Amino acid sequence: MASLKEVRNRITSVSSTQQITKAMKMVSAAKLRRAQDNILRMRPYAQRLSGILANLSSQTEGSVSNIYSEKREVNRVLIIAVTSDRGLAGAFNANVVKGVVALINSRFSSQAAAGNVTVLAIGKKGLDAFKKREIPVISNFSGVFSNLSFDVVREAAEHAMDGFVAGDFDQVYLVYNEFKNTATQIVRQEQFLPIEDKPVEAADASALLVDYTFEPSKEEIIRDLIPQSLKIQVYKAVLESNASEHGARMTAMDKATENAGELLKELKLTYNRTRQAAITKEILEIVGGAEALSAK
Repeated sequence: MASLKEVRNRITSVSSTQQITKAMKMVSAAKLRRAQDNILRMRPYAQRLSGILANLSSQTEGSVSNIYSEKREVNRVLIIAVTSDRGLAGAFNANVVKGVVALINSRFSSQAAAGNVTVLAIGKKGLDAFKKREIPVISNFSGVFSNLSFDVVREAAEHAMDGFVAGDFDQVYLVYNEFKNTATQIVRQEQFLPIEDKPVEAADASALLVDYTFEPSKEEIIRDLIPQSLKIQVYKAVLESNASEHGARMTAMDKATENAGELLKELKLTYNRTRQAAITKEILEIVGGAEALSAK
């Protein structure tokens, strides 16, 4: 049985940890509110932009050549993995890493065997994880979340887009956590390049019925809109990941606080039992000494 001093030290240590987890939960809750507002504002914009682009594409009837839609034999692959810069968020980062590994094993096993699968890591935790797994990583974008803005994320998107246009990559995928609610984050694996022909969702259907007046021409607008839409897609994924991170950390810290409370109860019970045993032992020693004196 541990001594009273050891149990007291453990109680002090667990209490300090519990205070830290409570504080981290409160900080994550405050950050989550802002991050959630950002992604809720971004989603309608991204959907509307996709709808307008679909409208323009349908009216031009394929007359506009789009270098970002060029389909070719998949020999070299780039995966944009969005994680966080900090840990203590449960399985948040591990799920993205698992999603990337599952994507490689299911779709690009032959390319990976040839060393032609590369990861563009947004977030320090992903960077560290992929290096440990000896997966080639290019263009470290860790630290993005310390000053999250469209201009910072745009650099990562442009790197992938330029690599695709130059022929360095034949296909680009995006893996990130989509924010559902505080307790739920869904790992998404989306093809980023080449652009896939997707059915228009109900939310975007109204955009197809609008007759726009264009200045300059539709073709020029499409050439500007497509790169902008791709950058918005990456920015939206980063915002989703940012909100998911704070939700995951808030949930993890709440659970850690509860576990610390349960552990404190057990430690205090152990402390009381140990203290009671020590007192009983002292009483027995006193009684034994008194009996020995009376026997004389």
